[in-house]
Amino acid sequence: MTAAAESGTASSASAPSAAPELPLVLLFGNPNVGKTTLFNRLSGQNARVGNYPGITVERRVATVKLRARGDDAEPRGSADRFDLCDVPGAYSLTARSAEEQIAISCALGLNGNPRPRAAVVVVDAGQLIRNLYLVLQLVELEVPLVIALNMIDEAGENPPSAEAISKLFGVPCVATNGRAGEGTEELRRAIAQAIETAPRGRVDVDYPTALEDDVTRVLGALPEDWRSGDERRDRALALWALASIDEDDELSDIDPELRRVCVQVRADAGERDIDFEVIAKRYAFLDEKAPSLSKNADPHPPKPKTSEQVDRVLLHPLFGFVVFIGLMLVVFQSLFAWANPAITLIEQLVTWLQSLAQATLPAGFVADLVSQGIIGGVGNVIVFLPQILLLFLFIGLLEDSGYMARVAYLMDRIMKSLGLHGRAFVPMLSGFACAVPAIMATRTMERQRDRLLTMMVVPLMTCSARLPVYSLIIAALYPPTDVFGWIPVQGLLLVAMYLFSTTITLLAAAVLGRTAIRGRRIPLILELPPYRMPRFGSTLRMMWERSTVFLREAGTVILVCTVLLWGLLSFPKPPETGSSPPAQTAGEVAPASGAVAEKTAIEHSYGGRLGKFIEPGIAPLGFDWKIGVGMIGAFAAREVFVSTMAIVYGLGEVDDEAVPLREQIRAETKADGRPVYTPLVGLSLMVFFALACQCMSTLAVVRRETKSWRWPAFMFAYMTTLAYVASLAVFQIGSLLGF
Repeated sequence: MTAAAESGTASSASAPSAAPELPLVLLFGNPNVGKTTLFNRLSGQNARVGNYPGITVERRVATVKLRARGDDAEPRGSADRFDLCDVPGAYSLTARSAEEQIAISCALGLNGNPRPRAAVVVVDAGQLIRNLYLVLQLVELEVPLVIALNMIDEAGENPPSAEAISKLFGVPCVATNGRAGEGTEELRRAIAQAIETAPRGRVDVDYPTALEDDVTRVLGALPEDWRSGDERRDRALALWALASIDEDDELSDIDPELRRVCVQVRADAGERDIDFEVIAKRYAFLDEKAPSLSKNADPHPPKPKTSEQVDRVLLHPLFGFVVFIGLMLVVFQSLFAWANPAITLIEQLVTWLQSLAQATLPAGFVADLVSQGIIGGVGNVIVFLPQILLLFLFIGLLEDSGYMARVAYLMDRIMKSLGLHGRAFVPMLSGFACAVPAIMATRTMERQRDRLLTMMVVPLMTCSARLPVYSLIIAALYPPTDVFGWIPVQGLLLVAMYLFSTTITLLAAAVLGRTAIRGRRIPLILELPPYRMPRFGSTLRMMWERSTVFLREAGTVILVCTVLLWGLLSFPKPPETGSSPPAQTAGEVAPASGAVAEKTAIEHSYGGRLGKFIEPGIAPLGFDWKIGVGMIGAFAAREVFVSTMAIVYGLGEVDDEAVPLREQIRAETKADGRPVYTPLVGLSLMVFFALACQCMSTLAVVRRETKSWRWPAFMFAYMTTLAYVASLAVFQIGSLLGF
């Protein structure tokens, strides 16, 4: 085929890209080589997002049309289009986890993946030898290949020769600059040609005789459906299996006999280091050929001097943390304060739409359902968008600039003691703003086990939705006095709740990482790329993708849950009595108009009945049925606890329900005259809210990220149990001590 791909023509999600006749082209490359930029250039920046078969790792695919520039003829068939799939970044095909196995499974069409017609390997021209290691493995496996020699503009005065690389491996090589778009037309033509001719290269690495004998033993155990009939390709696959499969790997769908043989061969090797033998021989081959590929005599050039100088500060054990904390303060400020105007605007728009629905529709069930259930549910979904967009804006800019890799390196010294690595820290820190975007931010982590563990503990961080609850309880039950004459008690309690949540989060990560979500800790392998100017276009596209996925998938669950919760707190309606509200005594706070009716309605509803039903269970925590109803309402959003409690206490909808509610809570007494709410009850309630998973939005987004209800159910169960036990201990021990 000689036609070239028209730039910027990618199919939408409804295009027939899943048709089996479309050729599949894979895009490989190390992390930070500009692979995603080239993907966007080739695909027209319009990708469909899904998951790889059998594993919850994101898979980006776009259908690209192949036709010459200026040719307006319609495509004549499948030969005029191909599916381009962006494979997650990998330094090599050697795999020890199911996530790392994606690259080899995609390359050879294993484990449910379709077999590709060709593959493109993106290579950083400035770090040639390290990047060619992946090329070498793909050539050994005889995968039809095209090499994209990218970032050619950063390779210095003597860049590598595309012609020499093509000659060495026997496959096409095209020099590109993905950021500027240079060389992409030539790359499209090379891909079109590769789909037709399937260029398979050949290299001869001189492996030790003992290793070749080991490969022969493994070759006999290869499953039949893995064999191709080509001895060189099958031996390369046996070498992959020998280098990847051992007693500690987490690979999926590996034939038991193949696993047994690989483990036995490794055991029989004795003191020989099979992994070292493979890696050393491959790098020896590449180092030997390096002088013929570039005029630069150094096959492993150092980092640019500017990056070296900046890293002396940013990776410093002290100054690096100072800079990082400063940047995180900016991020927090954006998530707390900068997003607030947009959040307020959304809330005002939702309130206006609710009022419009109430005024337009006939009074009754339909009006309440539309205004409070559906419109209120939509508001619960889109209110997260400003924070999600801002968080991914910062993540995208930090990733593109090269700083995020430094953050992971810096924090790895601390996080490794918890069974995680440094990339987990940013999502965990983002949980202070909101768990929903923080859970979505775990996508920056490579291993599913690490993503899952981080997701399970992020909701323990004190999010902004807990602040109204803390503020209400502290203001109502703790006087504005000082400790030691200068430390305010109320502020100290608020700081203590943040420290408490952070400590519990780290402890939970350490415990879960050694029990329910166990996994072999893999050392953090990072490339520290040179600093670059961020690409705002790519960052904006990433923000758009993440927000649309959230609205489409997690948003539907949140909307349904909001409607169900509205029904729980609205039905059945109390019987019509025609009685007038009782008169108020002197000094009593007068309820707003209609407040008594609302109070009666919520007490009569299924939610009110459920609150009274669970009262015996929550009484040991110091809670009554009214708090139980507030806890049920808080599932829509934790801050809803305040407005739900206002309705329960007959305060109705007022401009600032927290002020009269504080007075009502403070004045509430039992039959014997003792106060219902004491400082101990308040502390018990804050501890419960700090640990309980009372947020259906969080559960919905975990369901979306894990593609299973198992993990949201586990999260809800363990966090609720933890909250109950901790709150019980606080109240009971405090009561025994006379507080």
